[in-house]
Amino acid sequence: MTSTKNDTTNEQPTITDLLDQLDNDPENRNNLPDELNLLPLREVVIFPVLVAPLGVGRENSVKLVNASVVGGNRLIGVATLRDPSVENPTLDDIYPVGTVVAIRMMGQTSEGIRLIVQGLSRFRVLEAIQTTPYLRVRIETIPEPEIPQDKDTAMEIEALRRQIGNLFKRAVSLSPELPDEMQGLVNNVEDPRTLTDLIAGQTPRLTTPERQEILETIDIQARMTKLMELLAREVQVLELGSKLESQVSTELGKSQREYYLREQMKAIQKELGEGDDRTQELEELKEKIEAAKMPEEALKEANRELDRLSRMNPAAPEYTVSRTYIDWLVALPWAVFTEDNLDISAVKEVLDADHTGLDKVKDRILEFLAVRKFKTAGTMRQPILCFVGPPGVGKTSLGKSIAHAMGRKFIRISLGGIRDEAEIRGHRRTYIGSLPGQIIQGIRRAGSNNPLFMLDEIDKVAADFRGDPSSALLEVLDPEQNNSFRDHYLEVPFDLSKVLFITTANILDTILPPLRDRMEIIEIAGYTEEEKVAIAKQHLVPKQIAEHGIEGRIEFTDEALTQIVRFYTREAGVRNLEREIATICRKATRAFAENKLESLVVTADQVTEYLGVPRLDIEEAVHRASQPGVAIGLVWTPVGGDIIFIEATAMPGEKGFNLTGQLGDVMRESAQAALSYIRGHIEDIQAPVDFYQKHDIHIHVPAGSIPKDGPSAGVTMVTALASLFSERPVKPLLAMTGEITLSGKVLPIGGVKEKVLAARRAGINTVILPERNRKDLLEDVPEEVRKELKIEYVSTIEEVLRLALEPAPTAANDVSTNKPKKIKSDAAAVA
Repeated sequence: MTSTKNDTTNEQPTITDLLDQLDNDPENRNNLPDELNLLPLREVVIFPVLVAPLGVGRENSVKLVNASVVGGNRLIGVATLRDPSVENPTLDDIYPVGTVVAIRMMGQTSEGIRLIVQGLSRFRVLEAIQTTPYLRVRIETIPEPEIPQDKDTAMEIEALRRQIGNLFKRAVSLSPELPDEMQGLVNNVEDPRTLTDLIAGQTPRLTTPERQEILETIDIQARMTKLMELLAREVQVLELGSKLESQVSTELGKSQREYYLREQMKAIQKELGEGDDRTQELEELKEKIEAAKMPEEALKEANRELDRLSRMNPAAPEYTVSRTYIDWLVALPWAVFTEDNLDISAVKEVLDADHTGLDKVKDRILEFLAVRKFKTAGTMRQPILCFVGPPGVGKTSLGKSIAHAMGRKFIRISLGGIRDEAEIRGHRRTYIGSLPGQIIQGIRRAGSNNPLFMLDEIDKVAADFRGDPSSALLEVLDPEQNNSFRDHYLEVPFDLSKVLFITTANILDTILPPLRDRMEIIEIAGYTEEEKVAIAKQHLVPKQIAEHGIEGRIEFTDEALTQIVRFYTREAGVRNLEREIATICRKATRAFAENKLESLVVTADQVTEYLGVPRLDIEEAVHRASQPGVAIGLVWTPVGGDIIFIEATAMPGEKGFNLTGQLGDVMRESAQAALSYIRGHIEDIQAPVDFYQKHDIHIHVPAGSIPKDGPSAGVTMVTALASLFSERPVKPLLAMTGEITLSGKVLPIGGVKEKVLAARRAGINTVILPERNRKDLLEDVPEEVRKELKIEYVSTIEEVLRLALEPAPTAANDVSTNKPKKIKSDAAAVA
């Protein structure tokens, strides 16, 4: 290998020659080049003779190493950065004295290059001759000073060497970071210069500036004196630590190492005059417990746990459990509550502004506040309300509105799909990661002990091997018990009697009967067409206009909203209505963005332009029920009321009877009862006496993929069979509902409001209801709907057939020809 030196080309010794030369004669350091690539080091000082590992990761440093190994003599200069945070150092950022090192080994890793280097000689940087891509400098090699030969100086150096050796041996015996084998270094190395450099490089707790100071100290006596001072300080620190360790070890067992380390820290803080953080922490917890104003039982438990915490090992797993438990106790609002807004008029205004309709719910809340306004003394039991209705009618948003009107905090949790009882009552503290249940967590989030707590979808709670959450809710929702609700995690009673609980459900059948008995059921059946238009005008349209950022540029007419309600949505709530309004707003926003429109007034004609052809045909009832054997029934579903078509047909055969449409057992029994009644009164309906003997009968309820059940389709099946047997079609736009008996009686049914509203949405103008449902209609169905529909009340099947069937034709059809009736079988849209 060659190197340029003093403008001439001289043959330089190889790295092997240099190392062998240095190994045989350490004094010979005159063959080192005077120009070297300079590698900056962060917080590392390498001394001559010392073998040390280095990691190289910066791109420029990698280039430097590769150039030195591939095209150089494997010699580089290393110097320490003054500030280790500097990313692109210059010569001014580096200490002027460094070490010439030889690269003994080099390996490639995922993080860069790993080197094993050996220090050769000190050097001083004279000038930089290259700055990119890496530093290359001109250096002056600093030779090791000669050891004085005069007797006095030699004795002084020997005394320093022995003192440094003794201090280093003591440091090795006290320090856990240095292996005992390092003590042999003192006996094996006699040269005081080499020994000083080796000990300075091996002592672990010296700072980088202290190591650099020793490196820059050339005079051997001054260098050894500086190292002796640093070693003496280190030995004093280690001896103090050993003393503290002895004091602590007398108080602790050998197995409590982690606790011992913390006690050692306390002893150090005591020596330094610092405060005890743990004592301060316990005092803060004690103050929080006193400020929480807990009831007596909870206060007693908190103080007991605090006393246990003060005597517990902070490193023990139980310490964190106890600390978390106390934090939960002090965080609960035991004595924090909000004042109810008892201004009945103001509350009514808020409720009316937030929701259109829903008068029954609003009246119940106003009644509760009115009673509370007069009952000022003592406590008042909070009602447990349950809003039952199809999706989209505003059950959840109504809870928020009530909380806002009353001035209470609002907390909502969804119970849909919850299967673990611990979600309600919490986990016991014996479990890892245990927490209180959702009830206590909600109270903590609310920050008051009388929030409005909404339990959404209570009808969808399920049970499995982890318990039944519905059973856990019995205590929560029982006004007689919830004043002392015990969460499994807290294990102390918390008063829930001040909480106003509101639950929501789509259906009541799946709610546990004892749980249903504890709640006051308020049914929200759905909205009329007029109510939907009003809701759209007051709430949905302004909301969607604001969300699309087109305030003042679009307006919806009443006719347009009516068109959307009537021909594009068929639902009890208003969710789909809001989606259709949002669709129009999006399309209008795009037109505004493309400068096709400046403003827009949405009319009925433009609704078709933006939403396409109407999806619902209100004339469907006329088309599908225009022939004998087809009747329209009214049904209730979890998402509101709907109409259903029941189709009957006959074919040549002998008294066969078939039912299709995925019917439940109750509905099949209703069909059997209807057939039996028709066979027993075949002459009364003016049908051939031998019709059943010569035909097979098939009853089908379209939308066969949807399960159907219930007794209220009885009158519809009787009417369909009577229409088929007598060949008299059912009157147009007529729907019916009611349960039948074999004796010909019509029994009452449920869901009157939902069914009547469904009939109106489908364009029906005449509805047949059981007489005993007259009171339900007057109470639940709005007056404008009753005026628009013709309601017929019946008590017997004879009345149903008289009202439903067309008059008998003057010339009776010949039904003895055994011709099958061709009945249209379109799929019914059943929700």
